Amino acid sequence: MDWAGGGACPGDSAARGAGLHFPDSPAAGASELGMLRLARTLCEKSVKTSRLSRPPCRPTALMSTLLIQHPQYAWLQELGLREENDGVYNGNWRGGGEVITTYCPANNEPIARIRQASMEDYEETIKEAKEAWKMWAEIPAPKRGEIVRKIGDALRRKIRVLGKLVSLEMGKILVEGIGEVQEYVDICDYAAGLSRMIGGPVLPSERPGHALIEQWNPLGLVGIITAFNFPVAVFGWNNAISLITGNVCIWKGAPTTSLVSIAVTKIVAKVLEDNQLPGAICSLTCGGADIGTAMAKDTRVNLLSFTGSTQVGKQVALMVQERFGKSLLELGGNNAIIAFEDADLSLVLPSALFAAVGTAGQRCTSVRRLFLHESIHEEVVQRLKGAYSQIRVGNPWDPNILYGPLHTKQAVNMFVRAVEEAKKEGGTVVYGGKVMDHPGNYVEPTIVTGLAHDAPIVHTETFAPILYIFKFKNEQEVFAWNNEVKQGLSSSIFTKDLGRIFRWLGPKGSDCGIVNVNIPTSGAEIGGAFGGEKHTGGGRESGSDAWKQYMRRSTCTINYSRDLPLAQGIKFE
Repeated sequence: MDWAGGGACPGDSAARGAGLHFPDSPAAGASELGMLRLARTLCEKSVKTSRLSRPPCRPTALMSTLLIQHPQYAWLQELGLREENDGVYNGNWRGGGEVITTYCPANNEPIARIRQASMEDYEETIKEAKEAWKMWAEIPAPKRGEIVRKIGDALRRKIRVLGKLVSLEMGKILVEGIGEVQEYVDICDYAAGLSRMIGGPVLPSERPGHALIEQWNPLGLVGIITAFNFPVAVFGWNNAISLITGNVCIWKGAPTTSLVSIAVTKIVAKVLEDNQLPGAICSLTCGGADIGTAMAKDTRVNLLSFTGSTQVGKQVALMVQERFGKSLLELGGNNAIIAFEDADLSLVLPSALFAAVGTAGQRCTSVRRLFLHESIHEEVVQRLKGAYSQIRVGNPWDPNILYGPLHTKQAVNMFVRAVEEAKKEGGTVVYGGKVMDHPGNYVEPTIVTGLAHDAPIVHTETFAPILYIFKFKNEQEVFAWNNEVKQGLSSSIFTKDLGRIFRWLGPKGSDCGIVNVNIPTSGAEIGGAFGGEKHTGGGRESGSDAWKQYMRRSTCTINYSRDLPLAQGIKFE
C-alpha cells in the first residue's frame, strides 16, 4: 500500500485514471490491469503508480483556522459557502438552532460552521412546504419534468466543484465524488423523460358500459433523510422522482456532510427562483436526531425516505407506522461475492478489490464476504494481497489516489473493534488490520481468513474496509451462506455456467434486491430500482417502477351507461 500525491488539493487537476497491479500467480511478478478492469465507472485510463513517503498535506497554517478561510479552499465560495452557513431553506435561508462544525476526514481540520434548524425553523418549513405543494401539484407532470431537467443542467455546470466538496467533507476519492454528482444529473435526465410516462392502465371491466382505470396522484410532502456516505446521490434519487410525481420535499442530510446539503440546495433553489417557483418546493432542515424524530412522527410528512443503519431505520419505521404513515427504507447490507471454479479471475480480482475498498468500504453495497471455491481460494487470496499492497492511499482529492479515509474517528474505532473481534473468533488477518500512522481517519484495507461463515462478526455489518474470505465446496452450500445474513441488499456470482446463473437469479438463488452476475456488488445504475430485502428495509429508489412509492393509487370505476349492474352478477332488487 503506497502513500501518493501528498501535496494535491481539491483545486488541482481534473480526475484521471489510475492503474493497479495484480500478480498473475502467487509466485509470479505483477502485471498491470487498467482501472477499467477495476471498475468501469471509476477511471478511464491507466497511469503509473506514484510512490511518495510523505503523508497527506496538512498545512500548519490551517491548524487553528477553518479551511474555508485559507486561499487553498477559496473554491468553496463558488458554491455559495461561507465561514458560517445557514442550515435551513424554505424559500429563505435561516437557522436558529445549534451551530456545528464539519471536518475534513483526511486531516480532521474544521472546514466551516453551520447553524442548524431549531424546532421553530422546522415547523415553519413544514408549513411553507405544504403551501408550496398546492401550486406544484397543479403543474402538469411534463412541465415539472422540465424543471427537473433544468436542475440537472445546473448540477452539470457545478459538477466538478461540487464533487470536490464531497471529497473534502465526506472523504471519498475525487472521481467518486464527481461520479456521485453525476448520479444526480443522470436521475434528473431519467425523471424528465419519466414525467411523460407515469400513469396507470385502463383495465377491462366485466360490466357493460363501464370503464376501469388506475389513477396515480402525488402523496404531498416527501421527507428525505440521507446518510453521510452518499450525501448527493441518494437525495437526488428521491428528489428528482418526488418532484416529477408532484410532491414537494424536505431534506435532512447527515450533520457531518451539512456543507454538501447546503451547496446542493443552493443550486436547486436558484433553478426554482429563476422559474418563479416557491423555494419551499425543495426545503432543507439541517439538524440532528431531534429533526429526524420530528419528521418521522409528523403526520404532515406523507412519505419518509430514510437511508441509514438498520438499527436507526427500525426506530424510524416504528415511529412512522405508529401514525400509519408511509416509509421508504434503505438500510444496511452484508453483501457477498461468490467466485466458482470456472470464474474469470480477470473479472473477480478487480471486482472484489473495488467492492471491498472503494469508498474505504463505506458503501451500503460494499462487499463484506468473499466466497471462493476451494480450487481457486489460495490463488485469489495471494493475488488480492498483492493488489492491496499497491493501493495508493492519500488525500482523497488527489486524482491519483484510490483510497481515502474513513469518515469519522468513531468509524476508526469501530474498525479496530471489528478486527480484534475477528481475531478472537478465530480469524487470521492476512493483510492490513491496523490504523495508519498519519493525520486523518486512515485505516489499512484489511483481509481476514479462517473464520466460520456464520461467525458473529461476519454476520455483523461493519462499515469499514474489512473483507472476510471463505472457502466453499458446492453451489448449494454457498447459496445458503449468501442468504443466511439478516440483510438482503446486494450479491454477485462469477461463473460461466448458464444453468447456475439462472438458478442464482431464481427462487432458490440470492434473496437480495440486487442480484449480479460477473460484476461487483457495488456500482448500481440509476435505471434499475435500488434497494434490498429483509433488514435492508424493502424500499426501492431510483429507476424502474420505484416512482410508485412516491404516489398513491386509486382504482376508479366509471359508469357511462344508464344502467347500474353490480359486479359478480349480484342482483339487489
